[in-house]
Amino acid sequence: MAQLGYPDPRLLPSGKLEFRLSRQLAAYNKIDPPPTRVKPIPVQLLQHTIAFHTITVDHFNNALSDMITLGFYFLLRPGEYASSANPDSSPFRLQDVHLMLGSRRLHPYRDYHILHAATFVGLEFTTQKNGVRGEIVGLGRSGHATFCPVQAAIHRIQHLCQHRAPLHTPIYYYYMQAQWQTITTTHLTTALRRTATSFGGSFGINPAEISARSLRASGAMALLCANVDPDKIRLIGRWRSDEMLRYLHVQAFPVVARFAPAMLQHGHFTLIPNTPLAAPQPAPLPHGGHGGL
Repeated sequence: MAQLGYPDPRLLPSGKLEFRLSRQLAAYNKIDPPPTRVKPIPVQLLQHTIAFHTITVDHFNNALSDMITLGFYFLLRPGEYASSANPDSSPFRLQDVHLMLGSRRLHPYRDYHILHAATFVGLEFTTQKNGVRGEIVGLGRSGHATFCPVQAAIHRIQHLCQHRAPLHTPIYYYYMQAQWQTITTTHLTTALRRTATSFGGSFGINPAEISARSLRASGAMALLCANVDPDKIRLIGRWRSDEMLRYLHVQAFPVVARFAPAMLQHGHFTLIPNTPLAAPQPAPLPHGGHGGL
């Protein structure tokens, strides 16, 4: 229309895009998936990362390892367990972490002396994205000495309580060099890519293909490889649509390794006959009549 000499109906007299259109396009940008997606990280690489950062007793490295563990097991978004530049991020806080000993909930300060015995950890959703306010998602111990969500939560609560942190303190805070500092998404991405540089080639992982967002995809991928129902994965990860499918890579060996035998075993079937009905025959012409006009 503009090429024909008419005013561009999308623009205001000032030349700016009409307000309603700009808001509509902004909404589309939020809905549309990014052009690239991060790859999930195999558990072996995550364990390498944690082992590297727990060699020495260092509050930064310990906090980093705990955040990686919680991000993986709870399928968390980066801003929920690491300091992020995203203004919409809403982190879990000390008061949102519930440690349980059997059926008893442990208070971080009053029950500090028995926190180490906790058998279950739950995260309570307050203002986190796609979470039902007041709902608690929980996990038991993994059976691994260091790569365990309960153990990671215990470490975080113990450290925060040792330094008298208020209950509203985000769980990614740690006290070092006489001041509070934070684990950021950049810290997580750097640590994960460092490990991928050393060991990623054996697992088909390029360092540039992973970031802090990979931990959410990694947890979902691990559940898929364990044959957990996709609807349950969506429930745990708080996906409200099929967006989850973008996180699940079908080239993961445990997922596709069973396909060929299954197809061979279950490929025997018989189709229900689908014979088309015979076309109706034309009525006979009257005696002596002609078929034409």
